[in-house]
Formats: sequence, C-alpha cells, structure tokens
Amino acid sequence: SNLTRERSKVRPRAGWMVMGKRGRPSALEVCRVLAVFFVLFPAASLQCKILKCNSEFWASTSNSGPEEEFCTALRAYNSCVRRTARTCRGDLTYHSAQHGIEDLMSQHNCSKEGPTSQPRARTPLPPPPPPVLTDSQERSDGPEVCHYERSLSRNTAAPNYTHCGFFGDPHLRTFGDDFQTCKVEGAWPLIHNKYLSVQVTNTPVVPGSFATATSKLTIIFKNFQECVEQKTYHAETDELPAAFADGSKNGGDRHGANTLRVVEKVPGQHVEIQARYIGTTIVVRQVGRYLTFAVRMPEEVVNSVEEGDNQDLYLCLHGCPANQRIDFRNFRARAAEAHSAGRTRSSTGSHGFTYQSAKAKCKERLPVEDLYFQSCVFDLLSSGDINFTMAAYYAFEDVKMLHSNSKRYHIFENDPLMSSAAQRGKDLLTVFLVNLLAVLLWSECSVFCT
Repeated sequence: SNLTRERSKVRPRAGWMVMGKRGRPSALEVCRVLAVFFVLFPAASLQCKILKCNSEFWASTSNSGPEEEFCTALRAYNSCVRRTARTCRGDLTYHSAQHGIEDLMSQHNCSKEGPTSQPRARTPLPPPPPPVLTDSQERSDGPEVCHYERSLSRNTAAPNYTHCGFFGDPHLRTFGDDFQTCKVEGAWPLIHNKYLSVQVTNTPVVPGSFATATSKLTIIFKNFQECVEQKTYHAETDELPAAFADGSKNGGDRHGANTLRVVEKVPGQHVEIQARYIGTTIVVRQVGRYLTFAVRMPEEVVNSVEEGDNQDLYLCLHGCPANQRIDFRNFRARAAEAHSAGRTRSSTGSHGFTYQSAKAKCKERLPVEDLYFQSCVFDLLSSGDINFTMAAYYAFEDVKMLHSNSKRYHIFENDPLMSSAAQRGKDLLTVFLVNLLAVLLWSECSVFCT
C-alpha cells in the first residue's frame, strides 16, 4: 500500500495501589465494608446487562421485516430487560428501555403474550456482485494501487471503516461516534487530509436564531499517483450536480480514472461519490432547501494528516469548537417544561410546533428515541421547517448504509461515548475500592489463615 499505515497503541489501564501498614480489621469490619460496597456499587459485582439487551434487540430489527417478526423480537427484548431487573434497578437505561418497550408495543399493536425468540443479529446480505466491465473499462480502472483494499498486502488486517455525518441544524456525528449540535455559521472544514478536503457553508435558517443549516458544499479530491487528477465537486441549494465542476464524471484521463466517479441516485436530491482508490464513499443529499453530508472512510485515510497542518478545525475528526456547540438537551428540557406548564407559545416561539407535536411528527419517521430523533425534535422547535424531519431520517438511513458496526447505528443520550469522562471517573473509583477491599481481605486472611 502507498498509504502510511499506523497502528493504534493500546495503553494499559493503571490500577490503584494501596500501600503501607495499618491495623488489621476484624472480620465484622470487613463484612461491613463489603456490604456497603455491594449496595452502593452493585455493578462491581453484578454488572447490569441492559446494554446487551438493547444491542441484541436493535441488531435483530436492523432490517425491516414483517410486523410479526418485530413483535416477536420486541417480546424477547422485554423478557431480556425483565431478567436484568435485579441488577439494573437503579440504572436510567433500564428504566428508559421499560418505557420504550411499552411505547413500541402500543405503536405496533404487539401483544405481550405470544411467541418469543432469543434476539440475534441477522446475517447481513452479501454485497452485490461487481458489474461486468468491458475491456476498455478494465484497463481504465488501472493498477492495484488505485483500489484501496486490493492494494493492501495479504497479511495486513482488514481496514477499519469509520463514518461522519453532518445534517440538519446542523448536527455532527464525528468519526469517533461523538454526536454534537453546532452553530458554525459561515464556512467550516469537515475533512482535511492528504487525499481530500470537504468544506461546508452554513447559513441562518430563521433570522435572529442560532439555527443554521448547510447551503453550500465543496469537495476537493487531490491528485493521486497514476489514479486520478485533482477534481472538485461543488453543490449548493437547488444545484446538486451529477458531475464534477469541470463536467466530468470520473477522475480524468489516467489509467485509474474510474476509481473516482459521481453517481446520481435521485436527480437533484441524492448523489453518491465513490473514491475506491482511497476506500471512500460520500453521500450528498438536498432535503428541503438544505444539504446533508455523510461519508464512509478507512481510519488510515481519516488520520492521514499533512505534517505541520493545523487540524484543530477538522470537524469530522475533532468535533465542533466548544464555543460553537449547542446543548439541545437543555433546549428540549425548557420546551418540555413550558409545555407541561401550558405555555405552548413559549415552547414553540413562532415556528408552529409544540414540544408534543414535534415529537409526534419525528416519531413518524424515527420511532427510536435516539439522538437522531432528539435532533429532529430540536430542529422542528428551533426552525419550524418540517423538511428537517426528513433530513434526520435520511441521515440515519445513511448511517445504516455507511457505518461498519450495526450495533453503533443508534446513539443515545446515556451512551457511554456521550459521557466518557464521567464514566472514567466512576471506573477509577470502582478500581480504587476493589483494590482497597482486596487489601482488607488479605489482611484479614493473614490472621485466620496462618
């Protein structure tokens, strides 16, 4: 491969060591400490398995199927959640799952009584066979260096593909699966590495509001060896071309030109750009008056940063700057509070949606209350533009097509990746207490075991 391969280094987690002499505790004292520990920190001994239930259910329903199949999977999900009641009683995810199951059963008219089966991930359909090419097309595809996966040596591990999406108000899903809502008015770089650059321009949706959305998108594919010439793709509102800026639909006159091509899926609404020489697929859509962006890219290409290049504003890699982020959870909480108090005008501004009507509209396309659903509600409340419902829907459809891990399609507010700092603190506390108990038990054993 002509791409520089980097291996991530796994750093071992450091534990806590408790040193020094102290008086030996009595057996009663040790038991008291154990009892308090297991009451306050049940996850250290009996880990809550609710996330396993969640992932198994969503994996088993990732492909649309008959309603009976969905209800069967939902009953199995309910059984799994009920089995975790003892260890998950104080877990917010557990209680959210309970309410979610009730809502889904009601929406799909599922009976609580009926057949169940252990949820299991469905075997994904095999990829379609490659198209039959003419001799001239075979020659134009060029050498193996122009096919990312073919260029890898046989003893190299399969590439790890990552995904980034940008849609709506706008909402950003980074290559690291972090989900953010941003202001970022004006021009901002989404991607900038050795092989391509992507820049978006965001304009206000409603005058006087923080709500912005993407009205322009520019993608520059840089020269790459004997494969492709530099090509620029430019789209803006009501202009989603099926070709590069120079009118061509591939990478030029070089031998590997067809490893970069523009494919029009729906005229004026949906374009796919395939860059096989770097293993990358880009999806650009126009939904309403605004554009959405989604990409599937090998981790190696994601991290192929030019030395000395400033990457702080590479949004897909590092996320939006802190001063450009919007906490839409607080926005939603205020809207819900205003609704419960009967202040419907303050919960909608002048945009025509109440909190409940926005939820109902988003539920039509996004039945799972993940962050795509929450972003849809936020966009309807902040802008009143019903097209943002479809923007969130298509963003999630693109995730299902481009993300390499089906268990990571949905992201929830209490997802471990959304609260990694807090989780690390809990982990350190748990490790410390486990080490402390080990020392106490060892001290006690030295008395009774000798």
